[in-house]
Amino acid sequence: METIWNNLFVVTIPILEKIIRPVAVYLFLIIGLRLAGKRELAQLNPFDLVVLLTISNTVQNAIIGNDNSLLGGLIGGGTLLLVNWIVVRAIHHNKSVENLMEGKETRLIIKGVVQNEVLKKEAIDLNELLVAAHKAGIETLDQVDDAILETDGGISFISKEIDLETKRHQELLTRIQGLEAQILRLESALQR
Repeated sequence: METIWNNLFVVTIPILEKIIRPVAVYLFLIIGLRLAGKRELAQLNPFDLVVLLTISNTVQNAIIGNDNSLLGGLIGGGTLLLVNWIVVRAIHHNKSVENLMEGKETRLIIKGVVQNEVLKKEAIDLNELLVAAHKAGIETLDQVDDAILETDGGISFISKEIDLETKRHQELLTRIQGLEAQILRLESALQR
């Protein structure tokens, strides 16, 4: 019975070390993901997903050290939650910290011109950009006035002057007018 209680509540490494380890790993991951780019946050491909999953397993031992006790795990988990709470509050209360941690949005298309160097820097190819446009209801990149890679990794699209609904409405009106003209010609031909 004593062994069970020891395994649950006796922390085998110093408490301060138990607190420092998750803080160090947290900061490492925040900096690493920030340096990896905004794309990693929202547009995971299978390779990115594998990396994220294996990173969690890789850093596990760095967080817990040689201690597998319940109390040690609770201290580590609580430390991670506390550090995250502090970082989130600091980001939202200080613009310079927010810019440092989250970065700024990046314009991928400016006034209809695709910024190929920016796409290359952000590791986004034209096909990925087109797929994101399709998800936003845009058929081709020619219809895009601006595309912005947001700080959360999502891509926002601003259509050219005529938005897609207006364009579709105009196309329907043109077709209806063509049909009306055909009906008038048919009526005229029938009356003769």
